[in-house]
Amino acid sequence: MLSIRLVLSDPALRAAGLVIVLQGAIVCSFGPYFSTLAVNAFGFGDRGFAVLLALSSLVSVTASVAGGIRADQTANRRQVTLAAVVALAVGMGLMTLVPGPWIFAIAAALLFPMGSVTFGQVFALARMAATRHPVAERDGIMAVIRALFGLPFVVVLPLWAVVFAKGAEVTWIFPVGLVMAGGMLLVVLRHWPKDGATAWEDRPSGLSFRAALAEMGRPRLAGRVLALGAVNAAATVYIAIVALVMVADVGRGTADVALYVGLVAGLEVPFMLMLPTLTRGMDRTLLILAGASLYAVHVALLPVLAGSWAVWLLVWPAAIGGAVTLTVPIAYLQDLLADRPGAGSSLMAVQRLAGDVIAALCFALGTLLAGYGLVAAFGVGVSLVGAVALWSADRQR
Repeated sequence: MLSIRLVLSDPALRAAGLVIVLQGAIVCSFGPYFSTLAVNAFGFGDRGFAVLLALSSLVSVTASVAGGIRADQTANRRQVTLAAVVALAVGMGLMTLVPGPWIFAIAAALLFPMGSVTFGQVFALARMAATRHPVAERDGIMAVIRALFGLPFVVVLPLWAVVFAKGAEVTWIFPVGLVMAGGMLLVVLRHWPKDGATAWEDRPSGLSFRAALAEMGRPRLAGRVLALGAVNAAATVYIAIVALVMVADVGRGTADVALYVGLVAGLEVPFMLMLPTLTRGMDRTLLILAGASLYAVHVALLPVLAGSWAVWLLVWPAAIGGAVTLTVPIAYLQDLLADRPGAGSSLMAVQRLAGDVIAALCFALGTLLAGYGLVAAFGVGVSLVGAVALWSADRQR
């Protein structure tokens, strides 16, 4: 509760929280329907979706790393965040005004991923603002910020479930997303700490772009980021297949998708808030392995139980495992580059790229050989291998 109070009372942390809530609302509106929009609404097919997913991930990580390094070089973090939010708003605006297959491809593979730079910048801001608070509360503050990203899933997705149940088109997510992107822009313009006028010291790093990339590419660091990416692949596979396995053939539909994803994300929030207290002093890599194992149960059984009432029981291992694998790696990654808040936070984007590319390969290979059940099995397999590799690497060190 103290961490929550600190986030609510600190102006910088409050701004970070507002931006991440709105970004979470956009992600939970678009993410679960990315696959069905690409495959069904705009006719790209399974392999076309896999290509869009890979391109989206590549642009996301490139923009996030470049933005993080640039923010560290210049300490102009507000400018970097503004550019990212504008790209997101433009993508939503185009899909609202002139929707079509090629506009969708540009928005999904270029503009929306550029907007994801905001995610890393929010955590960089939160990390720096948290230095003014007790050390014991800093992990709790980061957990609260991450939980705020998941909070809209509790409210927004059930609302979409009601809207879709009444016959609304899935493309309604874009005008609503445009309004939320406008809200993000307003918060950054009015409440984000101005560059050069922060309450903490934020000096330019002095590193060239090449030197910063070399620092991020050290084998010890890159190997751990890749392992965490493999862990994260299971979550990407889940988001990719959930709308494709909950179909009319098994008695499901878009409303069930929204409700299921909303339940998982909603239950993740309290577990995320409890983690810093319950796991204080525990080995982070062992926690990630335990979380990945729980999450594997959910992903592996989702295609099998999609048409059964038992599918709703899977929200529990999904929420507990997801709370661990989505929260614990944040502090782990930032500690790998503790003196570079922008680059350290951009490692989350590198992790996501690794996870998304692995997930895209799992999707393409699984659908080629069998179906969505095999996609889930591949995702679970690489996730557990990544968790074991991370635990083993830290144990050897």
